Amino acid sequence: MEEILQSVSNYGFPIIVSIYLLVRIEFKLDQLTKSISELRDAILGFARAR
Repeated sequence: MEEILQSVSNYGFPIIVSIYLLVRIEFKLDQLTKSISELRDAILGFARAR
């Protein structure tokens, strides 16, 4: 039982931090994808206006 508690205390924090960072990166990637799509639409709109 003591080994299990030691493993949780050793690996629990890094796992929580990793999950937190993955969620943040996923949100940033979604924002980046949206921005790239908007930029593409703006460029296509500009090209059509010429």
